[in-house]
Amino acid sequence: MMCVICKHGQTHPGLVTVTLQRGDCTVILKGVPAEVCENCGEYYLSEPVTEQVLERAEIAVNNGAEVEIIRYAA
Repeated sequence: MMCVICKHGQTHPGLVTVTLQRGDCTVILKGVPAEVCENCGEYYLSEPVTEQVLERAEIAVNNGAEVEIIRYAA
């Protein structure tokens, strides 16, 4: 698909690092599957992947983590 951010690059399957913050908690998920723009690097997560990322981040927040680094595994 054409990147909606830079309007020049095409996206291709790849792996990205997603960083989320809520209050004092930072959650870093490595190796998340995404469509990545070849030009600007913007990434797009599918709906199922987004749901999993948010679920894992919510668990970290509920466990009181300040910083949580997670290796994503589908």
